[in-house]
Amino acid sequence: MSLNERLETAFTTFDAYNANDPHTEIVGGVSYPKELLYGQRMTEWLNKFAPGAPEYLQLAARCQHIGRWEIPRSSYPMDKKGYLQWRNAEKFHHAKIADQILSSCRYDLETIEKVKFLLLKKELQTNADTQLLEDVICLVFVQYYLEDFAALHDDAKVIDILKKTLKKMSDRAIAEAVKIPVSAKVGGLIAQAAG
Repeated sequence: MSLNERLETAFTTFDAYNANDPHTEIVGGVSYPKELLYGQRMTEWLNKFAPGAPEYLQLAARCQHIGRWEIPRSSYPMDKKGYLQWRNAEKFHHAKIADQILSSCRYDLETIEKVKFLLLKKELQTNADTQLLEDVICLVFVQYYLEDFAALHDDAKVIDILKKTLKKMSDRAIAEAVKIPVSAKVGGLIAQAAG
C-alpha cells in the first residue's frame, strides 16, 4: 500500500466512524453528521494553511473530534471544572479511537504515537506541530462555528472565549483569521477581544 493509499484509507475509515454521529448540521440544504463535516473542514483548513504538512499532522487534523458524541457533555458537571474534565476525557477518547484505526491501517508505532501526542494537545505553544494543529482548530472555529456560538451566548462570554482563542493562536494564524468574513456584530466582538 502506497503512502497516499494508506492516508486515503485512514481518512475513509475516520470519516466512516464520524458518519455515525447522530448530531447533524445543514449545509446547502443537505444534512451531514456534525463530526464528519468537522473532520473534513479540518483537512481543508490544514491544506490551505500548511500545504504539505507531514502525514501524521494530516491524520491528527482529520480525527481531531473522532467519536466526540460518544461522551456527552451532560455526563460531567455543567461548570468550568466539569467542562475541563469532559474536554480531557474527550482527548483520550479521540486518541484511543485513532490508535485502533491507525493500527488497522498498518501505520507504524512512531506515526501513531505522534498522532496521539497531537490529539492530547501536548506542549501547546512550545511544540510546532501541536501549535499548527491548534491554529487549524481555531481557524475552523472562526469560519464555521463562531457566528452560531455568538448567537447563543452573551457578548461578555463570547469576548472571553475569543480572548482565550487568540492566546492559543500563532501570529500567522491570527493574520489568516482576520481575512475570514464575519458579521459586523462578530467583527466588533473580535475587535474588543483583541483590544
